[in-house]
Amino acid sequence: MVFAAPGEALTRAEELLGADPSPLHASVAHQVIGIWQRDFGDTRRALAHLRRARDLAARAESAEREADVLATLGVALVHAGRTRAGLAAFERGVARGSGHTRARVLFRRAYVWWVLGRHGEALEDVRRAIPVLRQADDVIWTARALTLRATVHLALGSVERADADFTAAEALWDTTGQEHDKADAVESRGLAAFRSGDVPAALRLLDEAAERYAKLGTPTFMLTIRRCEVLMAAGLATEALAEADAAVAALDGIGGQSTRKAELLLVAARAARLAGEPQTSLARAAVAVRLFAGQRRTWYETHARLVLIEARVATGHGSGRLVADAAAVAERLAAFGAPAAPEASLLAGRIALDLGWTADAERHLAVAARSRHGGPPLARMTGWAAQALRARAAGSARGVLEACRRGLDVLDDHRMTLGASELRARATAQGAELAALAQRASLVSGGPRRLLGWSERWRATVLSAPPTRPPADPVLLTAMTAFRELAARAEEARTDGGRPAPALEREQRRLEREIRSRTLHMRGEAPGDGDRFDVGRLLRRLGDEVRLVELAVLDGRVHVLLCGQGRVRRFEAGLLAEAEVEAEHVQAGLRRLAHPGAEARLPLVEAAGARLERLLLGPAAAHLGSGPVVVVPPGRLHRVPWALLPALRERVLSVSPSASSWLRARDTAPPPGGRQVLVRGPGLASGGAEVAELSDRYAGRRTPGDGGTGAPPPGARTGGGTAGPGATVVLEGGDARVPRVLRELDGAALAHIAAHGTFRADSPLFSSLRMADGPLIVHDFERLDRSPYRIILPCCDTARFASVGADELLGLVTALLPLGTAGVVACTAPVNDAAVVPLMLALHKGLDAGLSLAEALRDARAALPGDAVHQATGWAFSAFGAA
Repeated sequence: MVFAAPGEALTRAEELLGADPSPLHASVAHQVIGIWQRDFGDTRRALAHLRRARDLAARAESAEREADVLATLGVALVHAGRTRAGLAAFERGVARGSGHTRARVLFRRAYVWWVLGRHGEALEDVRRAIPVLRQADDVIWTARALTLRATVHLALGSVERADADFTAAEALWDTTGQEHDKADAVESRGLAAFRSGDVPAALRLLDEAAERYAKLGTPTFMLTIRRCEVLMAAGLATEALAEADAAVAALDGIGGQSTRKAELLLVAARAARLAGEPQTSLARAAVAVRLFAGQRRTWYETHARLVLIEARVATGHGSGRLVADAAAVAERLAAFGAPAAPEASLLAGRIALDLGWTADAERHLAVAARSRHGGPPLARMTGWAAQALRARAAGSARGVLEACRRGLDVLDDHRMTLGASELRARATAQGAELAALAQRASLVSGGPRRLLGWSERWRATVLSAPPTRPPADPVLLTAMTAFRELAARAEEARTDGGRPAPALEREQRRLEREIRSRTLHMRGEAPGDGDRFDVGRLLRRLGDEVRLVELAVLDGRVHVLLCGQGRVRRFEAGLLAEAEVEAEHVQAGLRRLAHPGAEARLPLVEAAGARLERLLLGPAAAHLGSGPVVVVPPGRLHRVPWALLPALRERVLSVSPSASSWLRARDTAPPPGGRQVLVRGPGLASGGAEVAELSDRYAGRRTPGDGGTGAPPPGARTGGGTAGPGATVVLEGGDARVPRVLRELDGAALAHIAAHGTFRADSPLFSSLRMADGPLIVHDFERLDRSPYRIILPCCDTARFASVGADELLGLVTALLPLGTAGVVACTAPVNDAAVVPLMLALHKGLDAGLSLAEALRDARAALPGDAVHQATGWAFSAFGAA
């Protein structure tokens, strides 16, 4: 009962002790309380109760009872870090017990061997226990033993054996009422899914297990460890670090298991390293090493030493001693049969290469490279990274490029199993080293065309296929509706009273977590992208007039790849770090110019634009010709107002996340009918004045809003718009509610959405546009069958992005491009609301004349008054895509 209903078991045990029981029954009661304290409370109290239970069993002269308690005591001692005493308790328990009882003792000792990382001994004990438990028809303990054996198999990389045992255990659990063990089985299946490379399934199963544990009131420290491992594999290292640190604090607060604390610290150390916090990683790993050593857990201590070495390297401490340390760790891990062994060999080889020790590097890298042919995706990528470094050390550019191609193919296959665009974007970080190696090799051996091909190979890959459409999940839809209502209420409270509403905001954050969690569960539907980038096709589409400028960054310097007139040319420009600083200065200047009275800053901003041009375009600025220009910047330069650069100021200018994305936008046909949708959200300083004027201009084609009566019921899928072909739909006031807006946007030719934009750097897919009933978020747009062909977003910060992964951007604009949108006009900085109105009216005038978004935006800028406010407003807007 202590696992099936822990609270009830604790109460019953305490009641029994209050009724003056016999020594035998009192022994059972103290053992139950000891188990509860061991797993859910204070380890010191657990040990006191279990020692009392052992003494009472001896008084009762029951050898079987004493053996059972000794096994429980052994587990508690090991979890308290007293490994030698725990193993001694097991020795006495095995000797005292017989038959069925001894099998249960052996199972628990097998569990302890697993905790200690001694997997051979664990398999031996569980092998001896299972036949006896089966013969005794002990369903619960047989299922537990099968689950443990499966978990040990997973630790050794034997996924198929683990699956067979998990399946057999689950069949047994279905016949019992052991809810805790059933939750543990779901958690175990999540671990198996992760080990086989299925991250979405792992997240879904671990979240399901967490829900089951929550109903039982069971602490979930082991679940946290496993979930953090999956989050790191999904590129969410910062979240994993936060969860692990919170769990350590909670464990310390209850005086919990020392073994779990050490494991959580190891996870936190790995997460910190992946999150780019090497000093934090060093601190966590050092404590974990000390704890594991004191607990005699060599398996875990060795893994912690690997992270410690990685953190030291990340802080710039490369030395011959670290090569030897990494090699020793690799040998130990290989002896254990640990899947992390190739990672340690790769680390040793990498350090040796940096020191110029080519012979040592080759030896270690050759060992690591063996993993490229088998195992889960990330293990194979480790192998291909080692192979690429071997080829580089041997001076074989062809070998480097082949290894990088094979490794990134593995990553592509892995990414396409992920349905959520956020996970796809973040997963690309795992290929950053391979992509950088390939770019360097192509620069040396293949010239500009090859460098362009490799620059495209890893740029904006999340846009290569639409994200998996969110499922018609009633829980998800209900959560999104509730989130919108709460966000609207919280915004209203802030507006009316000027004060935040903590209770509303807490519930809003909870719903955000639920929405995001369920979205991350989506599995990818699309196969790997077989439509590889073709430089020749790009040059043919550009023709003789259009120039595409792709900026590649190698070793911190910007390289300009100028495409057009049938060729690709390369120019060296400035340092990326200097360009980023200058771009921030420009952003600050534009923010000041959005307010009257800052005219004196206009020359400073223009001078900063000239400096940016020298840093980003260099000598290529003199070779742009006179025609349209497409700029393809790296993710870290997404906030540059490109129209401010002198060489681009008077041009037809568009921006694209990648050349491939631009080609897809060029090939995207507009929808039939040409329906236009004008949306005006609440609370705009200008009142969305351009919408009223545009509404009058399009009056002959207008379909008025229906007061919201045509909105689908809550939870309904958005379908096609209700307006006829060529019509204009105007949604404002009560009509500008999210369900109605989404329905009209679906499949529209043009959408103009004047609404407050909010960019969420902490969670970019919750960036939003404010509608009458609350925020319209990126997740809402992903539910459209087809997003509008052209979208104009006239409000502040609608073109802000979060740079994640290798070179990916998450935000509103990048969410729209894979969903059928071929062109977007949005702004990268705060703008003056009144100055936006004439810009937008002139932009629509150009579109009515048949111009593209980029052409119409150029002409609209030229038509603005020459004062500082209007000039800054024009520079802040960019045309994205190719429509």
